[in-house]
Amino acid sequence: MSTSGRPPLEGIRIVDFSRVIAGPLCTQILADMGAEVIKIENPDGGDDTRKGAGPRRNGESHFFMTFNRGKKSVTLDFTKPEGQAVVHKLLASADVLVENFRPGVLKKYGFDYKSLAAKYPRLVYLSISAYGQTGPLSDRPGYDPVLQAESGMMSVNGEADGEGLRHAIAIVDTMTAIHASSAINAALFARTGTGKGQHIDLALYDTALASLGNMGAYYLIGGDQPKRAGNGHFASAPNNSFETSNGKIYMAVANQKLFQDTCKALGHPEWATDPRFAALADRVANKKALTELMEAVLRTDTKENWAQKLRHLPAGPIRTMKEALDEPEVKRRGMLKTYRHSVAGEVPIIGSNYHFSDTPVDDTRPPPALGEHTESVLTGIAGLSAADIAALREKKIVA
Repeated sequence: MSTSGRPPLEGIRIVDFSRVIAGPLCTQILADMGAEVIKIENPDGGDDTRKGAGPRRNGESHFFMTFNRGKKSVTLDFTKPEGQAVVHKLLASADVLVENFRPGVLKKYGFDYKSLAAKYPRLVYLSISAYGQTGPLSDRPGYDPVLQAESGMMSVNGEADGEGLRHAIAIVDTMTAIHASSAINAALFARTGTGKGQHIDLALYDTALASLGNMGAYYLIGGDQPKRAGNGHFASAPNNSFETSNGKIYMAVANQKLFQDTCKALGHPEWATDPRFAALADRVANKKALTELMEAVLRTDTKENWAQKLRHLPAGPIRTMKEALDEPEVKRRGMLKTYRHSVAGEVPIIGSNYHFSDTPVDDTRPPPALGEHTESVLTGIAGLSAADIAALREKKIVA
């Protein structure tokens, strides 16, 4: 079947004031979907992640390149009147504005939603903040691990007899980005009926709370704090990591049928009728004995071989980053891309996980160098002349 080849958001223009992770990941998702994303960056160094620690390729930060593919970088000091005038020229044809400044910051420059809505009634305006646009906490800064701590997320993560642990990945930022892209798409769809844009107030704190899922409901309905269980599960077994001859495998055996099938696959169907393990409650109560029996069998072969033997069950090897990203299935799924960056050259990056049958995403465009598109955007979209741009450069409004 042939496809239209047109990414789903082709024709949508986004002015992106966001930095670091949540906002940039949101606009990267939308860029993959075909939106034109104009990233407004501080002429003095750009997005904070351009200066981040860790691996670099020809001076370009791995951190920045992770969250900014497919965008156009424009350096612009919008704190000055001349810069503000340029922003308005860009907003004249924009569909979406994304920002993640602390509430009130953009109001000083006339770029808050209330100031813009009358002039650009079709504009979808998304604000990402730590604690929302209003309320007593709205002026606080927000960093992912702090939100994990305050939302209760950290309290359910970690070993049973240890302290609560943060997730190593910026999980609140990541989930906020996904919710942000979903909210923008919903607002764009709503606009087809109403003809109007709207303001979306998305808080990291709210996202963290919404992500508590059944753990939050466990407390709200039962009144008790869910117990930490490390790699295990406080109410399910066998649901844990298990030793093999060369590393660990993870098994999530969540129901009776799966347990019976697991026992057969390990060569011990009799475990399924053993009084110690016959029912879920029995398995939870005798978790230690069951783990010892299972590991005695699992230690006889490698995690890779067990992954094949148990492929009909929810079980898989615990991999290092190298093992995970070198796995052939990752390439087969098209999840590894190589980009030709204007400064860094060939750069490997994980691609989009969206697979549309008729409107495929375009995740092949590289992240931009700082200010790479300043001239082309200001000329082609803002309608400035070469002399106008030279004057802005003279005043350090653009770099």
